[in-house]
Amino acid sequence: MNPGPVPPGATDRITAGPDPVAVTDPREPLALLLRDLRAGRGGLSEREAARRLVSAGPNELSRRRGRTWPREIARQLIHPLALLLWLAAVLAAVSGSAALAVAIVVVVLLNAAVAFVQEQHAEKAVEALAAFLPPLATVLRDDAERRVPVREIVPGDVLVIGEGDRVAADARLLDGYVEVDMSMLTGESVPVARSATEAPDTGPLLAAEDLVFSGTSCTAGSARVLVVATGMNTEIGRLAALSERVQRDESPLERQVRRVAWLIAAVAVGVGVAFLPIGLAAGLPFGEALTFAIGLLVANVPEGLLPTITLALAVGVRVLARRGAVVRRLSAVETLGSTTVICTDKTGTLTENRMRPVRLWTTAGDLPVDGVNWAASADGGSSVDRSSRVLAALGAALASCSDAQLAGDTYQTGGQVPSGRPGPDDAPPGPPRQGTELSKRDDESEDRGDEDRGDPTEIGLLRAAAWLGADTGRAVRLARRCLQAPFDPRLRRMTTVDETAPGRFAAFVKGAPEAVLERCETLATPDGGARPLAAADRDQVAALLAALAADGLRVLAIADRELPALPATGPDHREWRDGVESGLRLLGVVALADPPRAGVADAVAACHRAGIRINVVTGDHGLTAAAVARQVGIGGQGTAGLRIVAAEELDTLPESELDELLRDDRELVFARSSPETKLRIADALRDLGQVVAMTGDGVNDAPALRRADIGIAMGRSGTDVAREASTMVLTDDDFATIVAAIRAGRQVYDNVRKFVLYIFAHAVPEVVPFLVFALSGGAVPLPLTVLQILMIDLGTETLPALALGREPAEPGLMSRPPRPRREGVIRPAMLLRAWGILGVLSAVLVLAAFFVVLGRGGWHPGDPVGAGDPLHHIYLEATTMSFLAIVACQIGTALAARTEHAALREVGLFSNRLLLYGIAFEIAFAAAVVYLPFLHPVLDTVAVSPSNLIFLLPMPIIVWGADELWRAARRRRAQRQPVTH
Repeated sequence: MNPGPVPPGATDRITAGPDPVAVTDPREPLALLLRDLRAGRGGLSEREAARRLVSAGPNELSRRRGRTWPREIARQLIHPLALLLWLAAVLAAVSGSAALAVAIVVVVLLNAAVAFVQEQHAEKAVEALAAFLPPLATVLRDDAERRVPVREIVPGDVLVIGEGDRVAADARLLDGYVEVDMSMLTGESVPVARSATEAPDTGPLLAAEDLVFSGTSCTAGSARVLVVATGMNTEIGRLAALSERVQRDESPLERQVRRVAWLIAAVAVGVGVAFLPIGLAAGLPFGEALTFAIGLLVANVPEGLLPTITLALAVGVRVLARRGAVVRRLSAVETLGSTTVICTDKTGTLTENRMRPVRLWTTAGDLPVDGVNWAASADGGSSVDRSSRVLAALGAALASCSDAQLAGDTYQTGGQVPSGRPGPDDAPPGPPRQGTELSKRDDESEDRGDEDRGDPTEIGLLRAAAWLGADTGRAVRLARRCLQAPFDPRLRRMTTVDETAPGRFAAFVKGAPEAVLERCETLATPDGGARPLAAADRDQVAALLAALAADGLRVLAIADRELPALPATGPDHREWRDGVESGLRLLGVVALADPPRAGVADAVAACHRAGIRINVVTGDHGLTAAAVARQVGIGGQGTAGLRIVAAEELDTLPESELDELLRDDRELVFARSSPETKLRIADALRDLGQVVAMTGDGVNDAPALRRADIGIAMGRSGTDVAREASTMVLTDDDFATIVAAIRAGRQVYDNVRKFVLYIFAHAVPEVVPFLVFALSGGAVPLPLTVLQILMIDLGTETLPALALGREPAEPGLMSRPPRPRREGVIRPAMLLRAWGILGVLSAVLVLAAFFVVLGRGGWHPGDPVGAGDPLHHIYLEATTMSFLAIVACQIGTALAARTEHAALREVGLFSNRLLLYGIAFEIAFAAAVVYLPFLHPVLDTVAVSPSNLIFLLPMPIIVWGADELWRAARRRRAQRQPVTH
């Protein structure tokens, strides 16, 4: 369809002039709209677009969030752990310990500030990932198609939209036909049709038949549209202005930690309340008993728990981004680590998505093709006459039913806009995907025309057409095209109608062989004629298809049909394609090769070692998909084999039998899959308790991507719609990146557990001294003061804890089965290790240091150690030694917490330099507390003699060594356990 006439007062391309007037109603007659916008059907010049960008502003939604930081800080101040400290401060004030109350309040405020800064850093880390996925759109500028950032679109621009594109601005159709998902604006679940019209529409704006709106998605068809509104002036902009509230989603892991925080708070309050009467019963004055209860409260509060976990997740997001996986939500990092099943596409994910024709079959013969020289091979191909009429007809059909563009083929605007990209794997390809490529080099190459453009399968078919001598120039093809029915994933066919000569029309169809064959009645003969397609012919073709598919080749059937006249039912392909796609003549079959990606086989093996099953869900032939799957190891070692499930078989399976099929240990290939197939598989696996990662790239994959636990969209070959529906986007479309992301997810979750273990282990040596004080009835003085505990929790503990969130992956990380779906962060084994081994041993060492110093000074139980007493200095030195002993044990605990299963030597002592820096800071901070005189009266510390410091040196080794022996014993027990199948 060629552009219509230019209205009076509007040039074909605007290059200068005053700013366009504000458009109050985009439904006015098109001629007036073009005049008011000072726009033309050929688009704007780059200079004019730049000028309008200055006056109209960027095409983006501005959020007037105001000052949200007070609310964010308030959220930190009412966290359950903060509430616990507020309670301790109130109790300290009531008991007359004003200095202690002030210190606790300072800790609360400082901790809230630190948590706020860390969370803001985490949010900015996630927002920065938008740079990996710059939203682009195709516009007509200076009489040529260009891709520009969406934010640079201005009123008067002419956009090219096709299947899978997200509409970048409110716009009026100039030509073409599209189906648009309007659910985000109207709630309609079914796409609505939009086509160009000259007549004004007086109905509701959102119901106008020739308008599309920013943020909606094109699900079928193609069109050129005139931008009438951008940014906050769009319909979605008006909605955004009505609701400025931005809520922060909490990840499942953060919810678990919040529940743990409430549990800790309940335990701390319970312990404090329980031991207050014990202290009174032991003869302590009320003030000392209350101080004891406050100490228990403070000792049980892991202040940095929640913000450190948020930061660990944000670090995981950054790690994944560097590996080519852009995660859209923090929660996805935690979910990735528990993935049990991957449902993957074949083309472009397992394979390189570089299609080259290798076999051409017609009634003239079976023609092998050299993919390097594009010449007949020496094994018989040269005996076939490539100038035969059937081969010429095949080449013409391949060129006509195509929207790709070969390198060197410069294309200018003015013809019919191509339709959208195809659906699943063996779908005939569509046109170049608009606004989804990630590479700046790709953007530039489109303008130069020095690279192939379009879907790789269609590029391969165009190369076959060129090899057969057909004219593959895109401008020529589009000039004679009259109608196009884009690929339908249910029909698995694509059709174009061309004017082959003045007044003569023909339809060209390509698609899955079985989908095309069922519509064929005749078979092209070598001389270009036709004969009836007999049963024997169908059997011959079926045998050929099976042989080609078994070799792992993608096979497409090509057919044509002469038409008596052009269908006069308008651009809506649903009205005419069924009639046109009947009575076809089968021209031949094209087989293309797509080699597996390098590294995929290793990634598949890693999945099997990790207990992850891989199912291939593809639109391709079952034998083709199975051949590629076996090449990369799917269905091989670690599984019970590979089974092919055809679409016909799956459609007849009741839910109970589908569940049994998915429970089987065998890996599966779901062939000829539709979008409904993907959705049904995702639902069934989730109902079986599996954690599902599902890949997809087409518009129709969006429901399954949303339903899966982890929806993975392709960054290069995927559509905008698929990326919007996904949780994670692969910038390289590589299956190996999925496995790397799962590994990173497991690593992040393990590091969170290491941090929690480190925090929990210190609660015991901080609580036990208070218990000794209370249970002795005051005969043993407090081995540790509350302010010293605050210095531990806030000063010496924080940086090593943060460093554990950056711990490298532990050996054997991908050799363990996935964790159960509902497994919490805290497990009984972790509590045993934290409290029963690391905690108890640290408490014993701390008390030993305390009593050794007191004993050396001549102290006996019950001796007074208050201010003015002879033993007061010795007591201060003993409490200082308790503080330093906890710091020493913290170092040993940090080294022990680095691994959950493996020995420390397998990880490497120096592999986490951040932890070493954290330990160095911890030592420096403790030295400042002990040896800076002005802190002594505040914290009740004194300088410690070198002889006492020597007593501390073996403590880190003792703590780490005991845990190392315990882990070694666990490894030996695991090795002795019989392997069950």
